[in-house]
Amino acid sequence: MKNLLTIAGSDSSGGAGIQADLKTFSAHRVFGMSVITAVTAQSTRGVFAVQDIDPGVIKKQIEAVFEDIAVHGIKIGMVSQIQTIQVIAETLKQYPYKNLVVDPVMISKSGFDLLQPEAKAALISHLLPMATVLTPNLPEAEEITGMKVQNLEDMKKAAVKIHSLGPAFVLIKGGHLQGDAMDILYDGSSFTTYTTKRVATKNTHGTGCTLSSAIAANLGKGESIQVAIKHAKAYITTAIEHSFSIGRGPGPVHHFYQLYHPDS
Repeated sequence: MKNLLTIAGSDSSGGAGIQADLKTFSAHRVFGMSVITAVTAQSTRGVFAVQDIDPGVIKKQIEAVFEDIAVHGIKIGMVSQIQTIQVIAETLKQYPYKNLVVDPVMISKSGFDLLQPEAKAALISHLLPMATVLTPNLPEAEEITGMKVQNLEDMKKAAVKIHSLGPAFVLIKGGHLQGDAMDILYDGSSFTTYTTKRVATKNTHGTGCTLSSAIAANLGKGESIQVAIKHAKAYITTAIEHSFSIGRGPGPVHHFYQLYHPDS
């Protein structure tokens, strides 16, 4: 069995963050481990408070895992402050990390800042160059590039610009566009497009966390980047199709649908 590590924040409602990552790892039949960067008071209606974990404790969590267990892939999610970003980058560089998927979580669906504005430059300078693949949605791509991203051509231009900042691959997610759900992968020379039919549901809590974790799990199992994304895209689409209407806001996706219904 492959071992996957998520470095991210905790979601008390269980739909996103560390909880979504670990569910996704389990659904992909890999062993999940976690480094918690922040604790959020969160529900389907939004994020109400954040408590960042002490950088020294984050460092110790990473060291505890790497010095005992082989790590075949890593997903990085919510890293809200400069010190958190710096300690993650510095500590990971002490080990032979690989298959690093960075999901540049910046703003929650409810509009809560999950990345402090002053930490954006640190994210770009420290973590982007380390990433195997970066997975921004359209608002995150706009924040990173400073340009408007409103259509397919904008996505391609943004992907090229972000790639110049260091990640080996850039996957820009087009979920905020109208029509089919279209994502664009850029490898430095060519584009690959991934398109699935848009699912008509409000229950999309944790979709970004889930997709990036699925990509990391597939990379950890030895799949190529193109195949890893293809399989992750199929997984998140099924999870959205069978999402849950719990709570008073956007509900979570069904991470284990294919395990409950193996013939699906």
